[in-house]
Amino acid sequence: MMWNPEGELIARIELPAGPSIAYCHNGSWWDVTAVCPTIAHWLTGSVPIQRIRDSKASPLAISQIETWLAPSDLQPIKAFGVTFVASLLERLVEEMAKGDESEADTVRANLDTELKATVQALIPGSAEALRLRESLIQSGHWSPYLEVGLGRDPEIFTKCPPMAALGHHSVAGLLSESHWNNPESELVLVCDANGQAVGATIGNDVNLRDVEGRSTLLLGRAKDNRGSCILGPWIRIFDDSFNLQSLANESITLVVEGNDGFHVSESASLSGLTRGLPALVDALFDQHDYPDGVFAFTGSPIAPIWDRSVQGQGFTHLEGDRVTITIPSIGSLTHGIERCPALEPWSRGLHEYMCDLAKRKLL
Repeated sequence: MMWNPEGELIARIELPAGPSIAYCHNGSWWDVTAVCPTIAHWLTGSVPIQRIRDSKASPLAISQIETWLAPSDLQPIKAFGVTFVASLLERLVEEMAKGDESEADTVRANLDTELKATVQALIPGSAEALRLRESLIQSGHWSPYLEVGLGRDPEIFTKCPPMAALGHHSVAGLLSESHWNNPESELVLVCDANGQAVGATIGNDVNLRDVEGRSTLLLGRAKDNRGSCILGPWIRIFDDSFNLQSLANESITLVVEGNDGFHVSESASLSGLTRGLPALVDALFDQHDYPDGVFAFTGSPIAPIWDRSVQGQGFTHLEGDRVTITIPSIGSLTHGIERCPALEPWSRGLHEYMCDLAKRKLL
């Protein structure tokens, strides 16, 4: 998990007193809940980061941290889709296969080679991309995924409501009816109420390919269910050496290990993000407001097309899988995989959280 991370970190953890905010610098941790009761206090600006830095009255030993909560609390969690060419092409595969994994290999092999090469060379929203978009519409070769992959507006959807995300060492949930699914390893930006990106974390935007492949209108069913959003283990706060510019040159590594002996590890560069990170932040706040701040998945550069059980059938999760996602400058996020009915129901919402903080005289 990289227990000697660089930079400044802020996390949500479970302590005997209840959900708490922890701050780390140079490998040393402090409980700063008394000064900053929620992540929202920081992201709204009501508790400046300097006050958090100065609050070091309650040191924490790492052994005291038994449960890592998702580092989000009052914030909505949004997600961008098809921001990398690899993910765009795989979305086209899902759509053309109509959610049937047995057809995916054939569809993938038959994708227009010239179209793939052309799309890879274009910047979404550029004059060249818009001309291609128009020509595809005229020829009847259009798709909702090509619209957000080539057009001016990116895909932005709500991944889950505030308080629904799970943290490091948790267990992600898959719908019981899904038989074609995969992890989506992503950089997650953390933005304050003023529309500025102030930090980043790691996330798994769990993807049900068969459900969304049947219809893009099933996005909500495919993306927002019990245990479908994993974040953590912490937020690394932006500084002069760690920011949107440095992250554009980072890599992300996905490892999946199964009880059946399956093991895969793949890395990809974040430099392939077609619109660029600043453009995603701009799109997020275009005619929209997030008074408690917002978390935003930025898309996955890794297309999960490895064969698992049957050659040509590609990848899908099995219960008991273990997923680890690493971004070197942030750390590693690890979690398990089960079916949604096997997970504890989500019960700690905003009302309970506020009541808990009030009882602790933190509000």
